[in-house]
Amino acid sequence: MTHGKRILSNFAQYPYYKDFKQNPNLMTRTKFFWLLAAITFLSLFLFLGQTPFHTKGEPREAVVALSMLQQDNWTLPINNGVDMAYKPPFFHWCIAAVSTVAGEVNEYTSRFPSAFWLAVMVLVGYVFFAKRRGVEVAFLMGLLTLTNFEVHRAGLNCRVDMVLSALIVLAIYQLYKWGERGLRGIPWTGILCMSGAFLTKGPVGVVLPCLVVAVFLWIRGRNFWRLLGLFAATALAACILPMLWYVAAWRQGGDEFLTLVLEENVLRFLGKMSYESHENPWWYNVVTVLAGWTPYTLLGLMSLFVLKYNKKVSGGLKSAWKRLCDSVRRMDDARLLSLLATVLIFVFYCIPKSKRSVYLLPIYPFIAFFLAEYILWLCRNHRAVVRAFGHVLAGLSVILLALFAALQAGLVPDSIFGTGRHAAQNIAFKQALETLPIGPLAILVLAVLVIGIVIFWRNVRRDNTQALPYTVTGLVLAIFFSLDGLFQPAVLSVKSDKPVAEHIATLVPADAGLYSCHPDYPSYNILHPFTLNFYLDNRIVPFGAFFPTEGYLVAGDGDIAAFKQRYGSTYDTEEVWNSGHRSCDSKQIILLCKFHKKPDNTITSPDETASERHRE
Repeated sequence: MTHGKRILSNFAQYPYYKDFKQNPNLMTRTKFFWLLAAITFLSLFLFLGQTPFHTKGEPREAVVALSMLQQDNWTLPINNGVDMAYKPPFFHWCIAAVSTVAGEVNEYTSRFPSAFWLAVMVLVGYVFFAKRRGVEVAFLMGLLTLTNFEVHRAGLNCRVDMVLSALIVLAIYQLYKWGERGLRGIPWTGILCMSGAFLTKGPVGVVLPCLVVAVFLWIRGRNFWRLLGLFAATALAACILPMLWYVAAWRQGGDEFLTLVLEENVLRFLGKMSYESHENPWWYNVVTVLAGWTPYTLLGLMSLFVLKYNKKVSGGLKSAWKRLCDSVRRMDDARLLSLLATVLIFVFYCIPKSKRSVYLLPIYPFIAFFLAEYILWLCRNHRAVVRAFGHVLAGLSVILLALFAALQAGLVPDSIFGTGRHAAQNIAFKQALETLPIGPLAILVLAVLVIGIVIFWRNVRRDNTQALPYTVTGLVLAIFFSLDGLFQPAVLSVKSDKPVAEHIATLVPADAGLYSCHPDYPSYNILHPFTLNFYLDNRIVPFGAFFPTEGYLVAGDGDIAAFKQRYGSTYDTEEVWNSGHRSCDSKQIILLCKFHKKPDNTITSPDETASERHRE
């Protein structure tokens, strides 16, 4: 027997191989798992580092990981000279760990945790629903999760929300499986996921998974008091690891740390924060979910015109409520779990005044499950709607390619942008696309978009109903691929402060002090120059915390003017460089100035705590 035959013979003895022979669906599930894994990798990991930071949110998180490595402090590092992180450290630990392997903290390593945990959420979700609702629905659900605007954006961002959401969703899956086992044993994987979610953004990472699965099991007839006891014990177990960090951080940060924890986790939910933070009405969540599901929101709207509606409602409100409750009880388990996860998490985030679209990310996989079933139903019963939706996407793709070709050919004049406030930046965006070099990568990206259009039109011509939902989602993937790999990096590089920071690094000596100034310092939650600070290796500290004798100021033109007005009698200020660039953080023109204190002048002493912390 040859070596190869011996390997096959041994493999045939394993139970896993026997499962394949006895259950052909297992082979199908595995094949589509690896196909989805390949699509996930191509859509998430190829272009993570292409676009520089261009909003204050990403570098604000990335600089925490940078501080951890610079200070060798993985508990409670200080960044921006005086700040401790507003969120627990699991996300920043992930960045720091990846950056240690890569050798530096950069855009790719900073965004890697979000993309990684999104990939895990998609693939685990596929396995979960493929086993319970079939491969077709589960595979399409995975594609829909990857190709809606909100999840795709969050998965390519250096923000805590995607990691939190993925861990919440994974915990729901694991606690549900615990319920399938009759609540026997200890759901270790679910507990670890909740611990990670707690360490990412606070107690909400434990509350939501326990709430969703406990309500599901209660509706399915489990004893309320037993559920309450078991899930309370599970929640407490999930709090053990986070509490170890909280105690260590409190010992380092003291009362200032406790105040921050209270502000972010309790007062935010109650709407009693010391500052306004994303305060919006309840219907804001409805609007953001509809917008977040772009482009599939358009498909939903188009489908409304082909549905049949029953105008007769008999029995009144009480009878309608009874029918609703009966239909919920008759749902299969996967559907009921998805419905409860969507409704309970959505309602939970309608309670606090603070609302953001990313808070609702945990409901997107469960909405994707229902949307996958709906699209498959449309393909069988009203495929003209799905084809029309695909034609809209293909038309937009052709327009995108035609517009890019016109820009490359110089056919779009600058005058179309007028002379308004944003005209200069819009012209810069146009010129970035106009001068974008067409190399092998650009050709590949454009080819993928063209192939997506051709495959869809070919499928429509053959009237292949079975492949229709996948060619449509494939077209969305191709559009995102082109945006991530070609158009977005070129445009958003114009907006980023990165080139300004790189030039400042050549003008300011490495041993010179570099300071920011803000007229409202030291008010809480003040806006720091996060992007500049990250690209300048966390060198910038607030002037008002230390009142140095001399150094350099890097700030917006408005803040520099306020500085001169307030400290003009005490400090001489000389402009070194006017960047002419409007900061992506402060929206002011960035200036670099050199200052020194005039002789025989005194000024209010800096905050001692901040000074001591900076020296440490």
